[in-house]
Amino acid sequence: MAEKVLSGKTAFVSGSGQNIGRAIAVHLAQMGCNVVVNGSSDKVAAQRTADMVAATGVQSLVAMGDVGNSAAVTAMADAALAKFGTVDIVVNNAARRPHKPFLEMSDADWNAVVDTALTGVFYTSRAFLPGMVEKGWGRIINFAGMKAIKGYFEGAPISAAKHGVWGLTKALSEEFAGKGITANVISPGQIRSESAAEDDPKRAAQIPTGFMGQPDDIAAMTGFLASPQARFVTGQMIGVNGGQST
Repeated sequence: MAEKVLSGKTAFVSGSGQNIGRAIAVHLAQMGCNVVVNGSSDKVAAQRTADMVAATGVQSLVAMGDVGNSAAVTAMADAALAKFGTVDIVVNNAARRPHKPFLEMSDADWNAVVDTALTGVFYTSRAFLPGMVEKGWGRIINFAGMKAIKGYFEGAPISAAKHGVWGLTKALSEEFAGKGITANVISPGQIRSESAAEDDPKRAAQIPTGFMGQPDDIAAMTGFLASPQARFVTGQMIGVNGGQST
């Protein structure tokens, strides 16, 4: 059981209806943090995560909406702030990863990815940073992805958005470090989904550790970056990838 170093704090975790997002929400709850659970469409899955969060003894709130939509983020932020007062930790996990040849890509294909993965980070950060500034403490934790930073084959908007997230994170770290707020990026390697009973042998063989990561591995790093112990870590991209090079 994680030490409850985040008692009294509240986190907003986008895309937390399953897999990495769900593991993060539960881990932060185990650290004593209230959690706003977000999903774009599957309310049943989001409610399941919220129930798992509440089972640890903290409070939860389901806030459904597309983080790539400004009005939706405003509505979710209003609901979260009405219930909890402030949101101290923002985890931007939501993303879309469709694959399509670049020359077949429509405006809608491009915008759907960039709006969620990059512009959504802008929307959520803008919504919750004022409360962090007022309290003099906050954490923004974003996601890149090892393949996205290397360059996705037939995934140009994914790579473009994630490079943008990295740039935005560095800018936020510079602007808000003096206000007690850190901003960092986690870059996961090959992570096994929560529904998979075992690793994909071919994928595991490519990783120096010899095994794939699991959502809890990413949740543990998120928990550290969210903790008071990470006060001197900001503007960084941290790979959690079993030693696999980009």
